[in-house]
Amino acid sequence: MEDRFYEEYARIQETHWWFSGRRRVIRNLVARGLSPGPPAGRRILDIGCGTGTNLEELGRFGAVEGVESEPAAVAHCRARGWNVTRTSGDVVPFGKASFDLVTLLDVIEHVPDDGTILAEARRLTRPGGTLLVTVPAYTWMWGPQDEISHHYRRYDAGRLRASLERAGLKPLRVTYFNTVLFPPIAAVRLLRRLRPAPGEVRSDFELNRPGPLNSLLAAAFGLEAGMLKRFDLPFGVSLAALARPRGD
Repeated sequence: MEDRFYEEYARIQETHWWFSGRRRVIRNLVARGLSPGPPAGRRILDIGCGTGTNLEELGRFGAVEGVESEPAAVAHCRARGWNVTRTSGDVVPFGKASFDLVTLLDVIEHVPDDGTILAEARRLTRPGGTLLVTVPAYTWMWGPQDEISHHYRRYDAGRLRASLERAGLKPLRVTYFNTVLFPPIAAVRLLRRLRPAPGEVRSDFELNRPGPLNSLLAAAFGLEAGMLKRFDLPFGVSLAALARPRGD
């Protein structure tokens, strides 16, 4: 991601509707995907933790650590007291089968070969442990935000499932999310493609500010946490998958 946006993301991640609603969805998926047991003694690793928006949320479920390659993002995390290791390349500096939960939250679309990082996540996951992956959905929704974020691809359910399987992972659940707000978001994406704004590319997060509309959007997005307790969602702006190392 372009360095100038790390400061923006660190500033808005506590209040912006997208981050807020997404955390509720992630909390639900983690709660349903983890093996039973108390948080004490459970180890969690967030690979590509960025500015740390999910570390506090994941900390509800066990002792959480993060790894991140971008110095600006690592600095933001450490300033808030989070345990984050700076890494480079495709190898994460932890031993095999070290974690009960490994998360890749909007990460694998940032790397040329998603199989390498998924295989590394599989290596780090204990037998019976869980891997949670989220990615942006639908190639046709490609837009300026993908360019800003240095994405290589967007996914559909079949592509994500196939990537997990090639990396030696067994998908337990693959679902779309950010479904309630899909129509307006898709419309904005398509309009921005047809009528690109002149000058410097702007982040999608600049299109909405704190206020009543932001609160309404966060509440609408957050409703999906309850839906996902009962069923998978058939379409959405994003995809999530729960998986385990094959053979478990």
